[in-house]
Amino acid sequence: MLRVKKLYQFILQRFLPLFMMTFFICLFIVLMQFLWRHIDDLVGKGLAINVICELFFYAALTMVPLALPLAILLASLMVFGNLGEKLELTAMKAAGVSLFKIMSPLIVFVSMVSVGAFFFQNNVLPKAQVKMWTLLFSMRQKSPELEIPEGVFYDQIEGYNIFVKQKNPENGHLYNMMIYDVSQGYGTANIIVADSGKLSFADDKQHLLLNLRSGESFEDLKDSRASERRMLYRRETFKSKDILIPFDANFNRMDDDVLSNQYIGKNISELRATIDSVNCRIDSIGTLYAGQLKATPYVGIPAVKKVYKDGKYIDVINQEVKLDKPLDIDTLFNGGDFSSRRQCVSGALSRAKQTKQDYEFKGYVIADERKSIRRHDIELQKKFTLAIACIIFFFIGAPLGSIIKKGGLAVPIVVSVILFVFYYIIDNSGLRLAKEGIWPVWQGLWLSTAVLSPIGVFFTYKAVNDSAVFNADAYVIFFRKLIGRAEVRNVEMKDIVMDDMSKSEAIDRTNKLICLCNEFLSAHKKRQRFYEYWTQGYSALEVRTVSETLESLVEYISNSKDILVVHRLSDYPILRKLLLYQPFRNQKFGKIAIFAIPLSVPVYLIGINQQKILKQDINKVVNVSKELITLLQKDNNDIE
Repeated sequence: MLRVKKLYQFILQRFLPLFMMTFFICLFIVLMQFLWRHIDDLVGKGLAINVICELFFYAALTMVPLALPLAILLASLMVFGNLGEKLELTAMKAAGVSLFKIMSPLIVFVSMVSVGAFFFQNNVLPKAQVKMWTLLFSMRQKSPELEIPEGVFYDQIEGYNIFVKQKNPENGHLYNMMIYDVSQGYGTANIIVADSGKLSFADDKQHLLLNLRSGESFEDLKDSRASERRMLYRRETFKSKDILIPFDANFNRMDDDVLSNQYIGKNISELRATIDSVNCRIDSIGTLYAGQLKATPYVGIPAVKKVYKDGKYIDVINQEVKLDKPLDIDTLFNGGDFSSRRQCVSGALSRAKQTKQDYEFKGYVIADERKSIRRHDIELQKKFTLAIACIIFFFIGAPLGSIIKKGGLAVPIVVSVILFVFYYIIDNSGLRLAKEGIWPVWQGLWLSTAVLSPIGVFFTYKAVNDSAVFNADAYVIFFRKLIGRAEVRNVEMKDIVMDDMSKSEAIDRTNKLICLCNEFLSAHKKRQRFYEYWTQGYSALEVRTVSETLESLVEYISNSKDILVVHRLSDYPILRKLLLYQPFRNQKFGKIAIFAIPLSVPVYLIGINQQKILKQDINKVVNVSKELITLLQKDNNDIE
């Protein structure tokens, strides 16, 4: 008997190295995805290596929620796949150790990882996200590294387009330069042409110093008094000219406080406090809007009036004004002249548009507040979904590995990628539905958990009971029972016959088979209708009785010494016992299946076709039986 402690040590020694390896591999893969997504913000900025390393460090921390579940899934698949492939899992079960006992140390370890993932999401991840996005936004605002190419216009200096025909890389001189100064707008462009020049940074690293030699400048002068035919410009010839261009080359890091108040930088208590405060703000805004709506005058009469009572003003609802007879609005409107009617209509339209715009703006304010609540609630739910995802992926990977029994990297990686892509699609779909407010936040965030949990339970149940989930033969047998191919009977002469056949008894058995077949055919002359097929079908007992009688007859007559009789037995068809002859023995289940219209109709069409083939086979049994009786009777007459 295996000692439990030794077993636990053995399983942990197999799992931990693989888990660490797969975790860092998965983290590296998702980090490369992050790099390619933000490569444009990093390349060509002249960033220091320590800044880039700091960004990658914080990005790696933010990618842990993606890498951790995938690492657990892949490691558990590989460990239990290796144990199953090397028959170590079979040996443990043969020694009386259940699968749950084998998994128990890893269950404890994964539970500890899940608890750690929860605290990581709550305490570490908000700070890492703030640091990462602060660095990323700072990098986006940094000016690109100054590297002017040859033969093309360089437009990375704001307000300037510079063309250089040739460069000297040794001393940094630029030759045959053309500069378009559009810093004052394209309508007042200043064009500078120079034979050579040199570009360098000022001491403050916030300006570029451009020293030009032997050139000319052309400046377009705009004058409001100038006519279209009169164009004013200024031309300047110079031997040496210095231009100071604003260009901040320093890396200015944003303050972390800018993003720390956002939802990405808050823990659970702060998120709940923000959600409560925003809900209170929405309620107060709704109360304010409701009060304004009540106070809106209706046909010039305010709904609420101020009344001074007991030393203070209070709101009193105006009583409804009752008319002796209904007011005819059309007569009142048509009683005025055209200008008054036009003024009335335009005033009404103007007030309606203003009211509509006012309430649309109020709706946008409420919508923004509700969007903020959803964002905070999504971040709150994420604190828990990662921990649960780790446990679910373990209970998918470990049982699945013990069922597949394939170690190495190929099969576990393929299965892990398929499952994780499936999880990623469902999770992102639910997240998008929650962000847009189509679904409640808890439904969208827990959608992937609700979908994957039954899969984990199913695989665990199958693995514990040693069920053949991926055994192809089991599915072949099932589909053969459902709709199998017809088999050809092949009966050969026996070299040695232990029991001689009695021809009279053979004839009696054959006649009995013919009677059974005729009874079956007379009971099922017409094709069954849709309702009759699903509630009755062809009785499985009748089909089994005919089939067993046929097989018993063939077995008995195969002892004959007459080669013609034995060869005639090969003409008998093999009656199949398909599930489609009678889908349900219980009529209640058949009535329920009727309402599954998209599936029940094609099954019905296939089923009645199989029933038709069955009747043809039984008809063939009758004809072959008659021919067989003729052969047996002829043989009897010859003997007499």
